[in-house]
Amino acid sequence: MAGGRLALDAGSLLLVVLAVVLACATGIAVRRTLIERGGGSVECGLRHAGDRRWRLGLAAYQPGELCWYPVFGLRLRPGEVYARHALSVVSRRPADPVEVTSIGSGTVVVECDTGTAAARVELALSEDALTGFLAWLEAAPPGPASEFR
Repeated sequence: MAGGRLALDAGSLLLVVLAVVLACATGIAVRRTLIERGGGSVECGLRHAGDRRWRLGLAAYQPGELCWYPVFGLRLRPGEVYARHALSVVSRRPADPVEVTSIGSGTVVVECDTGTAAARVELALSEDALTGFLAWLEAAPPGPASEFR
């Protein structure tokens, strides 16, 4: 009798855990869909100069800024925002073997000057995403940032 009750409790616990995992996965998928609905977005790792840890996320291209959203989170607001007119590529390189374990193989690391006090940030992008990022940067209309909005 006690063994049957224990099996029932374990089964109930498993169902609760599966329901929580399903709810989290659904929330992440819905959030990503809402973020991507606003326009072009790509998977993009981000690391501030001097940091050792990569943060995974999505970069969304807006007319006047690059918005970066962490992959895991509840907020629909970006975690980082960089003005398009102030962003410039300083250097680029393939991800080193240690970085590949956190950001994936075939990734290119792009060091950018942000024109802010934070100064430099590194973005980890696939080759295709890098091509799109560079095209987005180069296609910025001339003039002050206020014209972008």
